[in-house]
Amino acid sequence: MTTIRNSSARPFRLCWHIAPDGESTTGGAIASPLGQISWAMFDFARNPYILLITIYIFAPYFTNVLVHDPVRGQAIWGNIQGYSGIVIAMLAPFLGAIADAGGRRKPWITFYALVMAAATASLWFAKPDGAGLSILEIGLLIGATNVAYEFASVFYNALLPAIAPHERVGFLSGLGLALGNLSSLFLLLLMLFAFVLPGRVPWSFLPAHPLFGIDQAAHEPERLTGPLSALSILVFSLPLLLWTPDSPQMRMGWIDASIRGVRSVIRTMKSLDHYRNVATYLLARLFFNDGMPALLIFSGVYASGVFHWGALEMTAYGIVVTVFAVLGGFFGGWLDDTLGSKRAIFVSVGGTLLFGTVLITLAPDRIFWVIPYDVHAPPVDSLPFFKTWPEIIYLGVTNLAAVCVSASYANARTMMARIAPVARITEFFGLYSLSGQSTSFLATLSVGWMTALTHSQRGGFAVILVFLGVGLIGMIWVKEERAKSL
Repeated sequence: MTTIRNSSARPFRLCWHIAPDGESTTGGAIASPLGQISWAMFDFARNPYILLITIYIFAPYFTNVLVHDPVRGQAIWGNIQGYSGIVIAMLAPFLGAIADAGGRRKPWITFYALVMAAATASLWFAKPDGAGLSILEIGLLIGATNVAYEFASVFYNALLPAIAPHERVGFLSGLGLALGNLSSLFLLLLMLFAFVLPGRVPWSFLPAHPLFGIDQAAHEPERLTGPLSALSILVFSLPLLLWTPDSPQMRMGWIDASIRGVRSVIRTMKSLDHYRNVATYLLARLFFNDGMPALLIFSGVYASGVFHWGALEMTAYGIVVTVFAVLGGFFGGWLDDTLGSKRAIFVSVGGTLLFGTVLITLAPDRIFWVIPYDVHAPPVDSLPFFKTWPEIIYLGVTNLAAVCVSASYANARTMMARIAPVARITEFFGLYSLSGQSTSFLATLSVGWMTALTHSQRGGFAVILVFLGVGLIGMIWVKEERAKSL
């Protein structure tokens, strides 16, 4: 078998299906190159939900149009994220432990992908002026998608160390983040040139009117982000399901696996003193992880409210920032392979904190707090968007923040894959999900509460920076070494 695997006479195209020699990070067989890339394609499938819906297009539409008040809308949006985070924090570790007991991960991934697709597709009916779904119903759909997204992550992330060798884990983690941002970029470009720009700018290469009869006045481009995200999930999850090998199924029924999984989580929580290094990392990540997505989520909501950006500006903003987020995935993989996971986290999370701080110093009438800007100054360019220096600088700083956020995701996932005990890898990725969500409701609710308390989007946004800083300090005591199972 070894001779066949290493045969140079075998056609190159078949090499994609052949597993290389060696062991994966968890000690099993390594997946074929096709299986590894297919794993990363799941980020390609599901990431448009995060960028199109929770950050760039639907979230500003929700706060500015559906709620009719950007300050109150930001508060409600923060509450939606927070309450779904509570559900995730309560259940994610148990799901991971159940999967460890039952073995297989892909059936769980499939189920939660279908939940995400059904919920996001329904957002098409989030019509303005209460003509479609109510604010409560929209909140429930967003919350359900958030929960399904994170539950799928528990099983998806746990597959990574089982299919790749130690030295390739960082690259694959970064590749997944890069592909996820790339798919979002494709859809944002499609939105801009097919539905948002036609009829609004006299560019000859654009259709005269939005394609397929999409009505801009009825905010159909914003609502279309739901069905497009659902289609992406359904189509591009298939490579993982077809070609990425799953963990072997244990000879144990679902009920027995559930009982064993719950007991395992309780035992692990009691024995975290033995896994002190992992526990320290989870505690640090508990803070900085929530700051990373929150910064991007609320940077879009903040920009749309402060600079009064509509669907056109937000779509263009999303495209530019996503290009840099794609680069951030590769940058994170390079950082990890060059500096190691711990140092890479200091660079990526530290950069996120720095650039996030700069963002709140920008407004239509000021730059970096102290430099005044004339809001009646003539446009600095002839584009239909980003016509003032504060807007352009805001866009540039957000681009740098996006690079760091994408790199942070990749570095954090790789760090966990390298320090968690092999025999309980999915259970610990459940705790990993818990550490990313147990303060998720605190941070996002804090943004909502502080926004309402200060009557300021800037006041709510500042809370995010506190979580980033606390998490970064906690990383000082983390060691990059594999824990041994009890």
